[in-house]
Order: sequence, then structure tokens, then C-alpha cells
Amino acid sequence: MRSIWRTLGPGLMRDIALLCAAVTVVGVSFGAIAVASGLAVWVPMLLSVVVFAGASQFMFVGLIASGGHPVAAMVAGLLVNARHVPFGFAIGDAIGSGWLRRIAGSHLMVDESVAFALAQPDPARRRASFWACGVGLFASWNAGVVLGALGGSVVSDTDAFGLDAAFPAALMALVLPSLRDPDTRRAALLGAVIAVAVTPLVPPGVPVLLALAGLLVGRVWSTPRTKSEVVS
Repeated sequence: MRSIWRTLGPGLMRDIALLCAAVTVVGVSFGAIAVASGLAVWVPMLLSVVVFAGASQFMFVGLIASGGHPVAAMVAGLLVNARHVPFGFAIGDAIGSGWLRRIAGSHLMVDESVAFALAQPDPARRRASFWACGVGLFASWNAGVVLGALGGSVVSDTDAFGLDAAFPAALMALVLPSLRDPDTRRAALLGAVIAVAVTPLVPPGVPVLLALAGLLVGRVWSTPRTKSEVVS
């Protein structure tokens, strides 16, 4: 723990702690929503340990609560989590070698831990930030889900408290600094337009995958760099 603290520094550790606090609130809302939808208390707890993917878990509970088939809910969750495939290629060095580390790292590979890892300039900080963020989020998310599931009868309408907005707000806070780059900003804007345009036409989860087309087009339209910029 001391090694991770020295590598990351108090500033980055504070950012991770704040994110974990926000994720705990979202976990409370998920546990409350799941129980209020008629699921047994143990269901959201088991999902959070085994799946550990907030968007997929919310989608699964929503589809089941609306009468959807469990197989359809599972397929929708897999579609949403398909973005983890390129994530794995991007942060393979941060996870490390050895099958135990790769299995554990793959389970902790969520949007936030990947974003923190990719934002670091050197391999040591990238590795430390990935594991610190991943472990912290796993613990805080599951703690929040337990609290929400046990208190689901008390906080049944999470929208009224604004808890449903905590998850996208946290992701937005992570994305905003990278939008200073023109190419990244162009790709993100195009991806958002694609996602919004196809949302009424395709099943939930698919717009997120189609938005990745913004990366391809953004690559084609990327700003040309001079030779001196490439060398630096």
C-alpha cells in the first residue's frame, strides 16, 4: 500500500477516493432499484461480485423487471461489455503477466480504472493507478450495493434523489480532461452524435458500440503532425 501511495502521490489517490465515493452512491441506487423491482436481496449482491459492471447490471435488472427473458438480458449485457475487448489491448501492460494477475485484472477492468491507467505518463504509475482504482471501485461498489439492497424498501425511488445521475457524472469528469485534444474531441463528438441518432432504432447497449465508429472516422480526419511534433 505504501508503494502504491508513493507511486501515485496524494493528488491521484484523492481523485481515486472521490471516484470510489461516487461509485458507492451509485451502488446504493442499484441495490435499491433491484430490490424495489422485485428481485431478492441476494441477486444484486451476487451480480455485483460476479459481473462487476454497473451499466450491464442496471440493464439486466431493467430488462428482467420489465418482463424480459434472462437470456436477452445476458446478451444485452455482453453487448455493452464488448468494449472491454479493446480495453484489454490498451492496458495489457498495466495488468501485468501471469494468469492469476490477468484473471483478476480482467475482472477489475472497468471504464474508470482503464481511464485512470491510460491517463498516466509512465508504466509504473499506469500499473499502480489501474490496480488502486480497480480494487477500490470493486470494494466501494459492492459495499454500496449491499447498503442499497438492504435499504431498498426505504429508498425505492432513486430518481427522486438524483442517485441515477452519479454514474454518468463520474464518467464525464474522467472524460473532460482528454477533450482538450482536437482529435479526441472530434471523435467523441461524432460518437455522441451516432449514439443519439441510433438510440430510437436499436436495442439498449448497441448505441454505445456503434459510437465507436467515431474513433475510426476521427482517425481518418486526425490533424496532421509535423515531423518535429512526432519526434518530440
